[in-house]
Amino acid sequence: MAQFVRNLAKKALALVNAAVTYSKPRLATFWYYAKVEYYAKGLVPPTPAEIPTAIQSLKKIINSAKTGSFKQLTVKEALLNGLVATEVWMWFYVGEIIGKCGIIGYDV
Repeated sequence: MAQFVRNLAKKALALVNAAVTYSKPRLATFWYYAKVEYYAKGLVPPTPAEIPTAIQSLKKIINSAKTGSFKQLTVKEALLNGLVATEVWMWFYVGEIIGKCGIIGYDV
């Protein structure tokens, strides 16, 4: 039994070392591109100072829906708003399909 445990420990250690050796260059490449995306494109999470601005924007959208001022949009603005809403809707479905690990169960 002790011999089995020793062999298992050696094999596990060798497997971990192989995994680390295999993943180091790939992780370095991933971090390089992640930093490029993060810093170059400004993809950062919102700061606490930006949250009130987002809340004001949401209130403005709700107010325009209540008052009907959205009817004063140009065709171009309405089309862009529709495209953004469609994109958000499609990403929701993509997330649902990924979460269910399949497309079965959706009327697509």
